[in-house]
Parts: sequence; structure tokens; C-alpha cells
Amino acid sequence: MPLPPLPDDAVVLGATASTWREALRVAGGALVSSGAATDAYTDAMIDLVDEHGPYIVISPGLAFAHARPGAAVLRDGLAVVTLASPVSFGHPHNDPVRVVLGLAVAGIGSHLESIGAIANLFNDATVTGRLADATTADEIRSIMGVPA
Repeated sequence: MPLPPLPDDAVVLGATASTWREALRVAGGALVSSGAATDAYTDAMIDLVDEHGPYIVISPGLAFAHARPGAAVLRDGLAVVTLASPVSFGHPHNDPVRVVLGLAVAGIGSHLESIGAIANLFNDATVTGRLADATTADEIRSIMGVPA
């Protein structure tokens, strides 16, 4: 399964966040702005980190925020947020975070496929830094190989 499109309103470059919760609110807000999810989805992403810890910090500098499919997901969606200043999520090895991805998936079956597709993208250790340094939404899309 290919990654969902990444419209301009789902890309936030140089966002300001002083805590991981604020960083997830920016990512969730981008999913809401793009029409992929409701505010309740943002709350669900934060709740999962509160419950399970910073497991979403999947590699150095990268957080991959998501929650379970449900009524708060309006359609499949992807958001990319780069942070003006890195934020600590409390991960022992991969903090601080410079890039936050948000993923909303409507169907349970496609949820794991989408997560796998994103994980494969970051097998290239340079991707997080290139995303963090990107200056346009088009550059983000080019790095990730996704449509607008």
C-alpha cells in the first residue's frame, strides 16, 4: 500500500513546540487541517504516549505519531512537522526529536501496511535530517516519494 497523499496543509515547517505534547498537537492539527482526522484523533495520539511511553520515537530525531483507526479518522492521511527546536519525548536513545510524522488510517487492515511503508522509508538514515532541513512542502514530498 502506498503512503497517503501529503497536501500542503498537512506539512508544517519550522513549528515551535516546547513539549512533546505540543509537538503532537501540531501534527494532529495538520491532520485535522487536511481533512484526515478530527481533534479527538490528536487526543488519542497523546493518550497512547501517556499510556505506553515514547515508543513512537522510532529512530534518532524522528517521532511517528498515530492512533488506532476509528471514528476520529475521516480518511487516510499523513502529516509531516519539522520543529524549529528539537523536543524531548523521554526516549533513552532517540531524543531529541526534530521531525514528527502523523498518520491517520481509516481501515484496520491498512493500518499496519502504512506503518510498514513509513518504516521502510526511514531505513535510509539520512531521511530524518533531510526532512528536518527541508524548506518547502514539495521538498518534503520529494524526499518521501508521496503525492500532494
